[in-house]
Amino acid sequence: MSRFVRNLLCTAIAGVLAAAAADAQLLGGGGLLGGVPLPVSGPVGNLPVVGPVVQNVLSRPGAQQAIQPSLDSVAGLPDSIAESGGSTLDELRRLRLQDLVRQDRAILETDDRGEPVRRGIVVAIDPDPLSLQSAVRAGFRIAGRDPDSQLGMEVVQIAVPAGMSVRSALKLLRKVAPAMQADFDHVYEPAGGALSPVAAPLAAAGVSAAGRTVGMVDGGVASHPSLRGASIEQNGFAGAPKPTGHGTAVASLLVGNDGRFHGAAPGARLYVADVYGGSEAAGSASVIVKALAWLASKRPQVINISLVGPPNKILERAIAAVQARGIKIVAAVGNDGPAAPPQYPASYPGVVSVTAVDAHGRAIPEAGKPVHLDFAAPGADMAAALPGQGFARVRGTSFASPLVAARLLIAGSPQRLAAEAEPGRGRVGRGIVCGPCRIDPRSVGAK
Repeated sequence: MSRFVRNLLCTAIAGVLAAAAADAQLLGGGGLLGGVPLPVSGPVGNLPVVGPVVQNVLSRPGAQQAIQPSLDSVAGLPDSIAESGGSTLDELRRLRLQDLVRQDRAILETDDRGEPVRRGIVVAIDPDPLSLQSAVRAGFRIAGRDPDSQLGMEVVQIAVPAGMSVRSALKLLRKVAPAMQADFDHVYEPAGGALSPVAAPLAAAGVSAAGRTVGMVDGGVASHPSLRGASIEQNGFAGAPKPTGHGTAVASLLVGNDGRFHGAAPGARLYVADVYGGSEAAGSASVIVKALAWLASKRPQVINISLVGPPNKILERAIAAVQARGIKIVAAVGNDGPAAPPQYPASYPGVVSVTAVDAHGRAIPEAGKPVHLDFAAPGADMAAALPGQGFARVRGTSFASPLVAARLLIAGSPQRLAAEAEPGRGRVGRGIVCGPCRIDPRSVGAK
């Protein structure tokens, strides 16, 4: 067992025994792992403990990829973990989110469902002056305002009263200012792979491309031979843009072109909105809203979002505003299995939701179950660019989504895209799009 897994379980167990009101949540039964005794009889307080099935999964090689938030690897889950079952994958999701909050406790806490949120901040849409006055009288403070003409909405960041959890604060705010549309500032994750900053320069802007334009909300994009001739503009919304493995892979699947490797829309102009700035604790709803506003100003035909998280009022409003401008949004459904809650923005109305299939046209077992499912695309047994040079084997719905976004960019409408979809096995929505877009890892020497 890796030191990371042992430390994670020890920390989780200690938290369960010490405080039933702790932020994180674990699921399952009981048992023994690595000599650390676990409670045998279900939950302690309102916090269940890690069950024996999950203990077994965590002891397997590659388990760290399933639960440790890092932002660089693009390999996805090992097959043994991907096929471990929906309830186990959902438990691993909860462990992963718990560890994300544990590592960044100074800036993150959890909502009442255990989802990561910014610590000490709630966000409101277009609050009226009277509601803001009521909030200030109750001890809240206006921390920032983001008026935006592009999306026609103002997002106000409100600092919670000192010493109060964000969960208690939101309940209080809804009581003292019931007319205010307020929510947590949820944090969103990459839907496959990871995002850590890498030691490579950013992809430089190439020759301006006319015609088709696509945007992406993700981590930054590194330089790579497949992107050398691409027209790319990057902007950072959580600090300066920083190149990442996840962002680079997604960009290459959109517009890459290098010998045997090519993305699904080479020649299209690409706008990259980096919502992480190299930190896995960034990527909050308010940051994504800023990114969407910038992308909307560039007037792309399609925006790809290979990120997942819970429903959020502010993000939902921004997505609807972008769609109202005639811009189509494509999003990945996530890789936490069908037992996990539906992920967003893929589950919002009008968003083209995408799952992944392997080389045999079978839906990958770890794919999430959204409120609605539109299409599938290759998302396993395939290659994508590595920062700097070379290619990696990638797996996850993150990498299927850009293929659908690229084909939608070319087809022009979901209806035309449906006409080219092919049957598949398992939950594939209206069918598999861009099947021939899968680049065999062996053909490009992928690692």
